[in-house]
Amino acid sequence: MTDSMIAKVLVTEREIDEIGTRIAARIDEDFKGRDGGRLVLLGILKGSVVFLGDLMRKLKTPHEIEFMKVSSYGAGTKTTGQLKIHLDVMRSDLGDCDIVVVEDIIDSGRTLSYLVKYLKERGARSVCTCTLLDKPSRREIDFTADYIGREIPDEFVVGYGLDYDEKYRMLPYVGVLTPEAYTGSAK
Repeated sequence: MTDSMIAKVLVTEREIDEIGTRIAARIDEDFKGRDGGRLVLLGILKGSVVFLGDLMRKLKTPHEIEFMKVSSYGAGTKTTGQLKIHLDVMRSDLGDCDIVVVEDIIDSGRTLSYLVKYLKERGARSVCTCTLLDKPSRREIDFTADYIGREIPDEFVVGYGLDYDEKYRMLPYVGVLTPEAYTGSAK
């Protein structure tokens, strides 16, 4: 596995840093002076980990972190449309939590739409959403995140936490994966 499987860099390290700075400033502004409540960044494993780590370091607002692991993908590059919760948030104080769900990428919109409803039903004080990347052309339901890093075209991307078959997460940028990398024709 090398960078030779990357067709092009779509979002550079510098652009990612600027996105994180911009989103952190907006979250700080939106949660400044809130009356009570605990700000909780809820990372969706595994892809959001790198973005969440950078975002939390840029925030000035005191916050906590939690994680959920959900999946809608089977093997390969296609979503199944079925959401499975593999790791849930186990907190008795959700009613005191202002949750920002942090995701790496939004495709269909189903995962974040489901999680917002699910967390509200469980009693969260408030729930909003944040994504590094957004593919609105892939939307299957009407959903827009509260904080969007960057819209991207409908290409299969990896890097900065995003993977294909657990590979490429460590790349410091977001790149478009060559079709040969996931069709098996790469040598």
